[in-house]
Amino acid sequence: MQVVAISWHIYLLTGSPLSLGLIGFARFLPVIFFSLLGGVMADKFDRKKLLIITQILMIFLSLSLAAATFWGFVSPLVIYFLIGLNSAIGALETPTRQSIIPNLVPKKHFMNAVGLSTIMWQTAVVLGPSISGFIIAYLGVSSIYLINALSFIAVIVASILIKIPINIHSKDVSFNFSSITHGLSFVFKTPIIYSTMLLDFFATFFSSATVLLPVFATNIFKVGPSGLGILYAAPSLGAIIAGLIVSSLGHIKNQGKILLIAVIIYGFATLSFGLSKSFSLSLIFLFIGGAGDVISTIIRNTIRQLHTPDYVRGRMVSVNMIFFMGGPQLGEAEAGVLAALMGTPFSVAIGGIGTIVATIIIAIFTPKLRKYKGDEIVV
Repeated sequence: MQVVAISWHIYLLTGSPLSLGLIGFARFLPVIFFSLLGGVMADKFDRKKLLIITQILMIFLSLSLAAATFWGFVSPLVIYFLIGLNSAIGALETPTRQSIIPNLVPKKHFMNAVGLSTIMWQTAVVLGPSISGFIIAYLGVSSIYLINALSFIAVIVASILIKIPINIHSKDVSFNFSSITHGLSFVFKTPIIYSTMLLDFFATFFSSATVLLPVFATNIFKVGPSGLGILYAAPSLGAIIAGLIVSSLGHIKNQGKILLIAVIIYGFATLSFGLSKSFSLSLIFLFIGGAGDVISTIIRNTIRQLHTPDYVRGRMVSVNMIFFMGGPQLGEAEAGVLAALMGTPFSVAIGGIGTIVATIIIAIFTPKLRKYKGDEIVV
């Protein structure tokens, strides 16, 4: 809900596609400085305590955004600043949260679990933007920020109730620069891991059409904030259906080929969306793109988690975070700049083409990923 509110808020304040692109910079820059530190913290300290602390900090940031908006002190600069702080905390939270998951589920069921987890996430992404559009229309954006702050209470309660295994390898991890370089070395010496990270980066860099949806809703389709919510919901609906299918299946063969095909489908859907002039047809393309994206996401996450030992898992996630956050955030900036110079539809269409080309190149130069079956020995 807050992602939609921020994009809408920034566009209302500035009326500029470029300002939407700057949201990506505000989110990504802190990731560069804090994600690797967050990975070491996730491997060194109590993951459950770290998870709860970061949620509490996020409450204060959302309350600050709500207060600044309600009392009229808000500006694009204030929003960018608070987005940056939130991203810095997220850079500490994400390695912690993702490192916990493999300890809760047997390896043979891990892909199914990732599918179910993705469905939960995508369901929230469907409901959140859809509800957000109507609430913005009737109550204003400040109410969204307040609702988001309250939502973290549920996350904290859930974190307390989960029985998270103690990180038995924490004593073997030092809180220093050497631990960071060890994580980097592990990732870049493991082709099956770094190739999936490259896919993450390039696919999301070139196909970051989401940040420009307010422009499509306002200037191209003229459907207002309610239509904006539907546009945001369409790819998530496709993701939910695809996630249900994947999570209900047993072992999936030829995972490498399926992963690459799914990303290419995502690129074609993005290209088609950029060229479409029909609101209904565009929803279909967003739906297909969401389905392709979630299939590749489930397979990528499963490969990375099951090929990484627990003692270095937080650092692996932190390196991956630079890729999977750097791609969309820098991509949003690129999309905003290109939209300002060449037009919004052209920016999105070029992004789809870039995704397809990048995926083909990675497939050619990483035969281990292309030939990956899913039966290989995992950690």
